[in-house]
Amino acid sequence: MNTRRTLLQTALGIAASELIGGKFGFAAPTATNSLAPQTSFDFAWLKGQARRLAITAYQPPQTVLPASLAALTYDQYQSMRFRAERALWAHEGLAFRLQFFPVGRSFSDSVRLHELIDGQSREILYDPSMFDFKNTGIDPGTLRGRAGFAGFRVQFVTNWKADVAAFLGASYFRAVGSDTRQYGLSARALAVDTALPRNEEFPRFTEFWFERPSKDSGTLTLYALLDSPSVAGAMRIQIAPGGTLVMDVEQALYPRKPIERLGIAPLTSMFFYGKNDRRGATDWRPEIHDSDGLSLWTGGGEWIWRPLVNPAQLRLNSYFDDNPRAFGLLQRDRNFDHYQDDGVYYDKRPNLTVEPKPGPHGGWGKGAVQLVEIPTSDETNDNIVAFWNPIEKPRPGQELLFNYRLHWGTHLPFTTALAQTIATRTGLGGIIGVKRTYYSWHFAVDFAGGELAGIPKDAHVEAVITASRGQTEHVTAHLVEEFGGYRALFDIRPEDNIEPIDMRLFLRIDGRPLSETWVYQWSPPSLKERKLLLQ
Repeated sequence: MNTRRTLLQTALGIAASELIGGKFGFAAPTATNSLAPQTSFDFAWLKGQARRLAITAYQPPQTVLPASLAALTYDQYQSMRFRAERALWAHEGLAFRLQFFPVGRSFSDSVRLHELIDGQSREILYDPSMFDFKNTGIDPGTLRGRAGFAGFRVQFVTNWKADVAAFLGASYFRAVGSDTRQYGLSARALAVDTALPRNEEFPRFTEFWFERPSKDSGTLTLYALLDSPSVAGAMRIQIAPGGTLVMDVEQALYPRKPIERLGIAPLTSMFFYGKNDRRGATDWRPEIHDSDGLSLWTGGGEWIWRPLVNPAQLRLNSYFDDNPRAFGLLQRDRNFDHYQDDGVYYDKRPNLTVEPKPGPHGGWGKGAVQLVEIPTSDETNDNIVAFWNPIEKPRPGQELLFNYRLHWGTHLPFTTALAQTIATRTGLGGIIGVKRTYYSWHFAVDFAGGELAGIPKDAHVEAVITASRGQTEHVTAHLVEEFGGYRALFDIRPEDNIEPIDMRLFLRIDGRPLSETWVYQWSPPSLKERKLLLQ
């Protein structure tokens, strides 16, 4: 997990910095080298390349990073700036520009980059003069032929000093909508064997192709080749910046061998602690997280909200479905006062929603949205992963096609008339002022939106709660005018073991639902810990 977060932290540090050279009124060389040969290219050809890779033995990257680059400190690597006047399309009058990340430090694997013009591909060749090395102590002349690109960043005409997306490290990428301008959680091209009792496999992008957009286009199309010991793949990604940035993804996968757990459209985030889970709350800030919940819109039309936790032990929860409509990791709480972080602004982190799209063979079929929660001791570790896991295990020789849309921003792409969960709080159960004779745990779940604001104060709104084990007590629901919604309260009295308890809760009136379904998994403490809490 440290490796995963290190990649993302470094990318964020570089992307957040101001660029060098803000004026473009003079002629300068672009990134593309005219000496590189041209070749024909289209997506069918790229899928053929991936298919051919999959029937050959996997070849790990052979990059040997020069010692001077491998020894860079975090600050030195971030100081190695790309020269803005060398950006791809910097002088073409287009709505997009691309800048490149250099290999160095933990980014030892280089990627090949290409520009596409009218179906012809030409490689972008690495040149040390593209970067400013003055704060690194490195002589750029020693790097010719010995270094390369680690990734790239995408900039849009609305603000040349800010990124709208960045691709860096394995198959990780991130983006922001213009309503946040703040990086947060990440997406990946693919997850392989996540949360199994062996090392996770991280497929990596090996090559990218950038299609030169027309002068009036607000969409950037890029292509990528993916490779790993278990699978090869081809992707087409179309990026449309806006208040909510949208990425349309077409993916073709070719397994080399059977894969036990395939993760499609994986999302990676961080949850250290929040209102519902303060087990690790040793910091002065009230809450620390990039996302606070998993949102699901099932194929059957049910809306589900699962608050995230920082568990004592690794957890894997599966939410089985048939042709899911959407899932995502969201930051619903956007109140600065709830975080008090004026450095990284957790209240401004973007949401990321996956919208599956029908492919040539229909929808995504049967499978499960799987949520992995990994214990973390601080905010520098990304410990949350969510992805779609098809029920059918991939086999060599197959072609697996997945189409989906990614929505990055604060506004959700879909709406519902149901109330949403806006807060989950927990604490010791029992009745205030009455001596506790047994252990129970209390939950307070707040719902707002939908019809709740217009319901008469004397209406009979009930909280419907089910639990996989244990006994629920003191179940109530009442109006809270301060936030214009309802608060559902209940205690759960566990059995004499520490088996996790799965709970489902929603609000109902006259037999019909008023809210989405709140789901939660709670692990009771040991019997010894319960006795201490009752003293």
